Order: sequence, then C-alpha cells, then structure tokens
Amino acid sequence: MLHSLDQVVEQNRQLEKQNRELMDQIESLRQVLAKQAPSTGATGTETAPKTEAPATAERSQPSEKQQTAADTTAVEGEPYKWGAYTPNLGYKVANTDRGDLSISVYSYGRYLNQLGLDAKYTDAFGNVKTVQQRQDFQLQKVQIKFLGWILNPKFRYFLYAWSSNASQGQGAQVVLAGNLSYSFNKAISIGAGVRSLPGTRSVEGNFPFWLGVDTRLIADEFFRPSYTSGVWASGKITNRLDYIAMIGNNLSTLGVSAAQLNNGFNTVSTSLVWTPSTGEFGIGFGDFEGHQKLATRLAAHFTRSDEDKQEQPSSDQFENTQIRLEDGSVIFTPNLFGQGISVSNVTYKMASFDGGLKYHGASLEGEYFLRWLDHFSGTGTAGLPVLFSHGFQMQASAMLVPKTLQFYPGVPRFMESTGFQRKTRSLKEKKVRKGNYERIFDEARKKGTLLGISAREVILITLERNWQFPDRNASFHCSRYLTT
Repeated sequence: MLHSLDQVVEQNRQLEKQNRELMDQIESLRQVLAKQAPSTGATGTETAPKTEAPATAERSQPSEKQQTAADTTAVEGEPYKWGAYTPNLGYKVANTDRGDLSISVYSYGRYLNQLGLDAKYTDAFGNVKTVQQRQDFQLQKVQIKFLGWILNPKFRYFLYAWSSNASQGQGAQVVLAGNLSYSFNKAISIGAGVRSLPGTRSVEGNFPFWLGVDTRLIADEFFRPSYTSGVWASGKITNRLDYIAMIGNNLSTLGVSAAQLNNGFNTVSTSLVWTPSTGEFGIGFGDFEGHQKLATRLAAHFTRSDEDKQEQPSSDQFENTQIRLEDGSVIFTPNLFGQGISVSNVTYKMASFDGGLKYHGASLEGEYFLRWLDHFSGTGTAGLPVLFSHGFQMQASAMLVPKTLQFYPGVPRFMESTGFQRKTRSLKEKKVRKGNYERIFDEARKKGTLLGISAREVILITLERNWQFPDRNASFHCSRYLTT
C-alpha cells in the first residue's frame, strides 16, 4: 500500500514538472508573438496555438459552470451517473481516506383488510374483548440507513431513521438509533448501541430479508425478544461456526425511557450458527441467492431477562414485543390471574433451535421455541406456577423467477402453557364452560397458515387465515415495497 502511494506521489511530481516546462514554452511563444504583433496585426492572436497544460491535482477541478455541464451529460451524451450501488448497503455517496458513507432506503405501501375478523373474542379467562376491524392504506414503514466506516475501516457505524406510520401518535413511532462497532479480526467484533437481541433467527440482524414483507409468523412474534440498547461481541469460531453474545438493558427499548430501567444488566442473549455444507446460508429467509450447492444451517439461541412492568413498552400493540400469554394477554395486566393478583416482576427465559436447507432457489426452514416464565413477584403472586410454553414454525419457498418472484407457504403453531392451563382452569370466576375453553384457546393461539407470493422490489400479496375456523379470522394484505 505504501509503495503504491509513493508511486502516485512521484507521478504527480512528474506531471507538475511537465506542466512547468509547458508553461515556460507557452510564455516563450507569447513573447515571440508579441514581437511579431506589428506585422501580423489583429490576426496574431487568432493564429496562436491553443496548447493546454496538463492539470495538476489542484488544477484538475473544473469550474462551477463546467462541473454543471459535466454532471448533466457524459461524453457521449448519456446521463451522468455518480456513486456505486451495493445490494443491502445502498448507494455510496462518500469515499475518502478518512471514511466512507452509504445510504440505503427501505419502504413499502400496504393495503390492509381485516374486515373478516370477528368483532369480539373471549380470552382464556372469560373476558370479552373488542377487535378493531381495520381497512386502510399506509406507507407502512420508512427506514433510511447511513452506514460505513470512519477513521479506520475496522471502526464502523450503522445509524438509521425508522418509522411505523400506521402507529402515528404512539411512543417509538419514529426512531433515530444505531450502533458502533470495531472489528479486531474475523474472530471478534465489539459493538455498542441499539440492536436486536439474537434470541431467534429473525432477530439475528437479517431484517428485512424475510419471506413476508416486514412480518414474522405469529409463533416467532410471540416468543422472540426485541430491540434494546447494550453491548455485544460477534465473530467466527471457525469458518463455518458464527456466534453473537449480547448484554442488554431489557427485552425491548421501544417506548421505554432510561428512568424506567433497573440497573442489573440481567438481560443476556446469545446465538450460535453452524453452516456445515457451504460455510454460509445467505442473508435471510428463502434462497434468493440461488445456491447451486446444497446450503445447510443449524442454530441455537438463548435469552434470559428479569423484567418488570415499568421496563415494558406502554403500548398494547403486538408490534412491541411484550411478555404475553397464549391468548394475547399481557402478563402484567392487573387481576389477570384473578381478583387481587398483579404481577410486577417476572423472569423470562427462552431458547430456540432452527435449521434450514437451500438449493436452486428453493428453501425449507423451521424453528422450535421454548419459553419459561417464573420468579413472579407482586400482589398475590405466591401461588403462580412456572409457565412453560413451546411452539414451532415451518416455512418453505421457491423462486418462480430467479431474484424476482417467490412463492412461499408458512405454518406457525404454539402449544398451551402447562402452568397457564392449570391456573386458568382453577379460576372460579371464569365465564366459559370447560368444554368450550379448548375451542376458545385454540382459536386465540392459532393464526393459521401464511400463503403468499412475494417479489423483491415488486409486489407481495399475503393471505392470513385461521384454517381451524375457515369462515373466521381472515386477513388480507397487499404490499409494494422497495429496498436498497
């Protein structure tokens, strides 16, 4: 590298020397022409040679007028193009010896129709709740990313502006966040800032490269942790084995201020990913890359956190990950388990295991989730049992047109918590019959199968339906999205 720099400096010196010599020649010619001026008259200046000196590094910059013309058209009259494009990194807008900058944009429009949903539902405790039957158009998400390195290529930054326009007026509807990291070598990089806890596959850092546009299957949404502030280490243990280990403030920082956090640093999350056949598995779900050799993946994740109700987002929206029971109830809801029972603290532990295959544009991917809720504290919580929940999801996909059009089905399911089942059935004041309880519980917990056709940078259509009750709980989505 130093030798190359020395060569560039020497070439610049030679150009400057040539420039001085040519300027001397031009000055000599001007003196000769000045002496001939009386005999040549006004035409002398017209016959003077139009020799131009080679530009040095300082003189190579065109004037503002010349720059404008150059930016408008190329030599052959084609539109001028500036900056390079790299998939997922976006457009390079700065590249200097002190750092670089790329800008990436992700957005999509969505039509949502939930008129097929029941207007009300009864939870596992017999409480009747209202369901909003939405139908609207939204520019659903806008994410603008700024990423690159500064001072040293090993010191990287990732900053972004993110919005959820369908949640206008709620906390964390617009987020300005990011993180900084330093890569020592391929074995270890240290980062700090805001990122997703790597507790399931979808929160390893592969957004938005999922099969559905900006949406997970309900099993993943139910079990997973969310985004928080913290520190982490990541890297390769071997060429085919990657890891992430993170310590965070809590399970979800969205809508939570620093004053609401405890000071225990007891939120930890890890992932271990093995890609035995090819040493990689692509950036996201589905075989967008079109692997010509069978690509395989096996992974394990674990997350633990002591949570209290102050550390949880105040919004009741499912997009904000909260600790919920299988019927959708937030565990910190007063009197949820009975009159006078109110949970203020709980320990969350969750493990997941996933595997997948990719080959020639087709993929098959699955994940199993296990979650434990224990160490309850609060009024009347002494008798609450450990709540164990588990579930799985399976997704398959095929590229109908390589890198353009993709078909996918997905099946999520989670089973009722053993402790939750015992507790809800023991409540004397529940308003549903025991025989009807199973039906209500199943209807609440199973969202059915996602069937869709997606096209990266084209159109996605998704039908979400409860296949156990085919005449109920249907939701239709149509989205167009653009990602850089």
